[in-house]
Amino acid sequence: MLGSRVFSIREYKEKVFGQKDYMREKDISGCGLFGVINKEKKLISGSVPVTAIAVQHDRGNGLGGGFAAYGIYPELSDKYALHLMCDDKDALSCAEELIKKYFDVHLSEPIPTRSTVNIINAPVLWRIFVTIKENRSTWSNLDDYDYVVAVVMLVNKQIPGAYIFSSGKNMGAFKGVGFPEEIGEFFKLDEYKAYIWTAHNRFPTNTPGWWGGAHPFCLLDWSIVHNGEISSYGINKRYLAEHNYECTLMTDTEVVAYLLDLFIRKHGLSKKMTCKIFAPPFWDEIDRMEEEEKQAYTALRMVYGSGMLNGPFAILFANHEGLVGLNDRIKLRPLIVAEKDHDVFMASEDCSIRSVCPDPDKLWAPKAGEPVIIELKP
Repeated sequence: MLGSRVFSIREYKEKVFGQKDYMREKDISGCGLFGVINKEKKLISGSVPVTAIAVQHDRGNGLGGGFAAYGIYPELSDKYALHLMCDDKDALSCAEELIKKYFDVHLSEPIPTRSTVNIINAPVLWRIFVTIKENRSTWSNLDDYDYVVAVVMLVNKQIPGAYIFSSGKNMGAFKGVGFPEEIGEFFKLDEYKAYIWTAHNRFPTNTPGWWGGAHPFCLLDWSIVHNGEISSYGINKRYLAEHNYECTLMTDTEVVAYLLDLFIRKHGLSKKMTCKIFAPPFWDEIDRMEEEEKQAYTALRMVYGSGMLNGPFAILFANHEGLVGLNDRIKLRPLIVAEKDHDVFMASEDCSIRSVCPDPDKLWAPKAGEPVIIELKP
């Protein structure tokens, strides 16, 4: 497909864990981003992000599209919604068996899809709504969130041909190989409503197209979409391994989802502080700061240097509290933000925003390394 063949989940696990050697293809960078949030948690139709990201069709090459949506499972909002992709029913059965060992299962069903012309060779797509067993004998020392993370890492590493690609409450990811408007059609996103949406159109840089490698990448209720290249992937991955996060998806963006969970949830850092770890000031800028600020940024870079993201990037990340947009320190990838009443839009191109919001109240390009943080109203 377009110069790259699509890999199965099992083939990718063989690559990740060294069972077979392989050659990786490299294409030039593209990718398109879109996000929208209603600050009052009013629901937005899935047709909005699909329409907006379709405008950026030429930023992708058909090897990946995806969406994350928040507020889509209100009747099951107290359950963890595990979205799985599996090579076949046998892989799904193995994953379900392991999941049942650690969770009480309340609903297990296929993720609804419709026949879409250009979506072929789709894996088995399933969703399982779970709660943590009250009397758990394994990992009893972990809090609930760490427990869920541990199970996700276990399934993704140990079950051949199966991945949990979304694991939050009242949210979910929908992604695969195809252009994003095709993925939106395939997953029936026009039938969903959410108060936060993110969307991605992929042009792979360092890895071939495959279903698990499409964006967004998620853990708990964190989701991340990314345009660019994270050249610090190696050191980020090793740093995360020290904190029990397993990178198994062989796409550089995966590290950001886990770093968000580590820094914000586990270390208690703010979103703004986390963004300053991802895209910190250069050392010569720090040298020119007032002494107190200089000491703070010096300490931040020394303590969290392994969490810094090198390379050109624009990212959108979200959780149940809000949506954040961030560029790299010299803005090598585009990012536009707009406001209209209680809606805030973020995208790679303003035409994408104007396709769903023709007359925004305000539109601007954020400065390099300066996050745009939109929080939901209490």
